[in-house]
Amino acid sequence: MSEEFEMAKVYDPKDVEGKWYSYWEEKGFFHAEVDESKPAFSIVMPPPNVTGALHLGHAIDATIQDVLTRYKRMQGFNTLWLPGTDHAGIATQAKVEEQLRKEGTNKDELGREKFLERVWDWKEQYGGRITKQLRHLGASCDWSRERFTMDEGCSKAVREVFVDLYKKGLIYRGNYIVNWCPHCHTTISDIEVEHTDREGHLWHLKYPVKDSDEFLVVATTRPETMLGDTGVAVHPDDERYAHLVGKTIVLPIVNREIPIFADDYVDREFGTGAVKVTPAHDPNDFEMGHRHHLEEIRVMDKEARMNENAGKYQGMDRDEARKAIVKELDELGVLVKVETLQHAVGECYRCSTVIEPMVSQQWFVKMEPLTKPAMEVVQDSRLEFVPDRFSKIYLGWLENIRDWCISRQLWWGHRIPVWYCEDCGAEICEKDDPTVCPKCGSTHLHQDPDVLDTWFSSGLWPFSTMGWPEPTPELKQFYPTSVLVTGRDIIFFWVARMIFTALEFMKEVPFPKVMIHGLVLDAQGRKMSKSLGNGVDPIEVIEQYGADTLRFMLITGNTPGNDLRFHPERLEATRNFANKIWNASRFVLLNLEDYQDGPRGELQLSDRWILSRYEATVNDVTDALDRFDLGDAGRVLYEFIWNEFCDWYIELAKARLYDKEHPEARHTVQSILFEVIEGTMRLLHPFMPFLTEEIWHNLPVQGESIMIQSWPETSGYRVENVEQQMVLIMDVIKAIRNIRAEMNVQPGKKAEIILVAPESENRNVLALGQGNILHLAGGSKVDIVAELEAKPSQAASAVLAGVEVYLPLRGLLDLDKEIARVEKEIAQAQQELARFEGKLGNSGFIAKAPEQVVAKEREKLEATKSRISALQIRLQELQEA
Repeated sequence: MSEEFEMAKVYDPKDVEGKWYSYWEEKGFFHAEVDESKPAFSIVMPPPNVTGALHLGHAIDATIQDVLTRYKRMQGFNTLWLPGTDHAGIATQAKVEEQLRKEGTNKDELGREKFLERVWDWKEQYGGRITKQLRHLGASCDWSRERFTMDEGCSKAVREVFVDLYKKGLIYRGNYIVNWCPHCHTTISDIEVEHTDREGHLWHLKYPVKDSDEFLVVATTRPETMLGDTGVAVHPDDERYAHLVGKTIVLPIVNREIPIFADDYVDREFGTGAVKVTPAHDPNDFEMGHRHHLEEIRVMDKEARMNENAGKYQGMDRDEARKAIVKELDELGVLVKVETLQHAVGECYRCSTVIEPMVSQQWFVKMEPLTKPAMEVVQDSRLEFVPDRFSKIYLGWLENIRDWCISRQLWWGHRIPVWYCEDCGAEICEKDDPTVCPKCGSTHLHQDPDVLDTWFSSGLWPFSTMGWPEPTPELKQFYPTSVLVTGRDIIFFWVARMIFTALEFMKEVPFPKVMIHGLVLDAQGRKMSKSLGNGVDPIEVIEQYGADTLRFMLITGNTPGNDLRFHPERLEATRNFANKIWNASRFVLLNLEDYQDGPRGELQLSDRWILSRYEATVNDVTDALDRFDLGDAGRVLYEFIWNEFCDWYIELAKARLYDKEHPEARHTVQSILFEVIEGTMRLLHPFMPFLTEEIWHNLPVQGESIMIQSWPETSGYRVENVEQQMVLIMDVIKAIRNIRAEMNVQPGKKAEIILVAPESENRNVLALGQGNILHLAGGSKVDIVAELEAKPSQAASAVLAGVEVYLPLRGLLDLDKEIARVEKEIAQAQQELARFEGKLGNSGFIAKAPEQVVAKEREKLEATKSRISALQIRLQELQEA
């Protein structure tokens, strides 16, 4: 063993992780050069917000990507994991505006140019936080290729795409209903609106039918928008209102005549079955308004204050106006009744302000021509979701998609590349900034003030990051990427947009597989949030437990696509696993000091068994990783390392390791220990990179790093018959250990063991494992027979499949004392049973105690009954012995 890498007695991640990450980066092991002689594997990192800090969602996402990247790198692929960050328009601008407020100024005082300089300064100062934290996690990204959605290359790609879509007529400007955030002062997309259940009211208002004594009662949750009503809708099959269709009502307060019309959208069962229609302030009303050619009257401004169309309510905010309008409606006798109800209210995903739907002039992408091919690639399996159930969610969203509003009323972002001629009104969209109007020759041009939705640029991520629109060598080798790893919450935000833009501009899918993982929830199944105070900082977890512990816990916590509940105790269990690996490795290394490579001697059953199990583990882990079932791969490794290698083979090997009279047997065991632990560390490396690198460098190996070693391959060791044989030996050992424990036999006392196996095949197997049984079951001798002439006296027994186990107790314990001890234990247990029965038989206790307390007492009762039954069986065995 090298003194330089001598292993400490206790594993401390702090001594290991920083050291190895720096080493990997300095050696350039993460970097990928174009090399067409190798097959390519590439992943683009879902770009976290430049404003962000690492949270558990990032941690699980990055860990999955890192496991796949390290795995493919070891398989010999030319592997690129391309990192980057997103400019996060709304969030970043909000951060800088907050900073300006503290300085006593604002963006308008600075002006657009100076404000953007401040944002770039902020980005340079604070924008690298999350990428530094990803390094703590062990992310093996090619940091030399790190990209930013507003760097020069990505910006060029954005301009190229916008101009191309504009010239194809797929980008247009028009009045459309949008989600307006009165706090952020920008539009946000439908999928960025979070719906929260709130208690609200349903106001029933009666609108007078013109030239009639009739009233049409409508129900609304937003009476303040009635000032913008331009129609009332009923269902075409609703007989209650059939005679009113085609007539008009007189809108109270405003005294505007509006039509009554029929539309299938109306739910006859909700409210009164008649719906007030405000096309300028409700997306569904907007669609009905288009179908029936209704006027769009906006009654609020961008601050969500009532505007000039609201008459005397102008200047009030919407909540204030609601109270005043309801009061006037009541005074006019129009308010029929008010109901309380729970309903979903749309909120801005950034600031939680209630969204105001309103008609506004914005830029849109026509979705129908783009979504058709994006659906077809999933329907014909050119692109597959893992798990497959997410393909239905994806297709369902695309089937119902509306045109995408891509303009945002911000300064930070990709500015819309459209100019307007102030003299002739021409609209100019070109790849290069125009200086002269192509229609009239005027130089009086001004650019559209809006910027593009952040998702517009990140939708180009798989190819813009590799140099598109230039035909770069990287694009040729690494596009399409191999797999996308992302959370289930951004299928619509990001995944769908990457797919349809890639199909439009690259003419092929951006990735053949989309691996979806769930969200990380708290132990109670709630989303983590600041308001609940249930968030977990991954960096704090890493500092306390180490990155490998966090990584392995996240990976093995659930099945593909499902949410993961974060239980702190699982971190303790995973740290114990890391310590188990460390201690086992130290044991092996201490026994390899005199090891020299060379031919092995004769293999025992246990040797052939561990080699077979190791090869099965190689196969199963490889298969699970190829299926993207990382949790299953981690489970297989855990069970092999802990249960089979540590708990069984190392213990089985000790007798020969310590046998100085038979050096050949010692060398054979050393050889197998080395082969299995070295190969297992390579299998485990993608999951626990730091721990495995440290252990591997202490082994008698050659090479710069475990991460650039080859992935383990099969060697023909797998023999299922050998595994079955060893299972029989292990079952016998476990049965004897259980008998000794139950009978209270002192560990140091050796016992005679009698094994009755009627089948010769089982007797042969037991003979092969005889030494193992003696060593691990505390045996003085083992007799293997086909049948017994008589049952051994004073013996405890166990019956297994194909084998009966007898352990004569004479000399191992004082039978009379043991009988007395067990009888005393039974008596005590029966007293406990009587106490539980009395408690549960008390009707007062049952009536008053909480349900969970009663349930706990019943569990104790059943456990005590089981214990008494087991003790009585043991007493009978002792009495018969």
